Amino acid sequence: MLGKPSRTGRVLQYLALAGYLIFLGFPLVWLLSTAFKPPRELVQLHPSLIPSSPTLQNFVQAFTEQELGRAAWNSLQVSLASAVLTVLVAMPASYALARFKSKLGTVALGWVLLSQLFPFVLLIIPIFLVLRQAGLANSHAGLVLIYVVWALPFALWMLQGFVRNIPRELEEAASVDGAGRLQVLRRVVFPLLAPGLVATALFSFISAWNEFFFALVLIKTPELQTLPVALARFVGIEGTARLGPLAAGSLLATLPSLIFFAFMQRRLSSGSLAGAVKG
Repeated sequence: MLGKPSRTGRVLQYLALAGYLIFLGFPLVWLLSTAFKPPRELVQLHPSLIPSSPTLQNFVQAFTEQELGRAAWNSLQVSLASAVLTVLVAMPASYALARFKSKLGTVALGWVLLSQLFPFVLLIIPIFLVLRQAGLANSHAGLVLIYVVWALPFALWMLQGFVRNIPRELEEAASVDGAGRLQVLRRVVFPLLAPGLVATALFSFISAWNEFFFALVLIKTPELQTLPVALARFVGIEGTARLGPLAAGSLLATLPSLIFFAFMQRRLSSGSLAGAVKG
């Protein structure tokens, strides 16, 4: 058996954890600082972390000049729809891949993993042509369809791992008690899959919220553009960025992901076997 770590080992662990948190949190802190700085502080050779004259002008410019509110609403609709549809499609498909052994299932899982290797640039032209033929090239419905298809491979691979960790004996016991296949899925399997479903929804939502390339190519109407595309307008043709409004918009763009994660993360650790004894 492994003994408890020594005092020195614990100190080193805490130092490593603190360093990791600083590494992750510093960009967000610097973004927060930049969002409240006036233009003259943004061009200083030795900028300070704390603004000397905080201002909300960057947030006003971000919302009034690029209509970030509407773009954020578009991104929220697309991201939520993508997350819900991905979970609904991945649930039964992942259960079939995990429980029903066959050569076709093995080939399907291999293809799922292989499809993750395809680069965006290689697929964008055929995707655009297909969506244009279907009348979905310049619509949120077409964008949601792309996001669901793109997120499904990873969602299937991740969820089928959660399904494999559910003991078959629980399903067999429910069947012996007279429960049908659908009842077993609804009362036994799906409650135990809650952490996996939450993780899948988080992955799908954040991927769709942050995605830029497909939204840039497929959406041409300004009123339908998503938040990442709207933020890109703060970068000029020559590559010069308006740091103040860009930082303010980027800071606001991170909030929905943080709120969504904070709202859902409690269910990530709620995968107890209590759901197996319901009904």
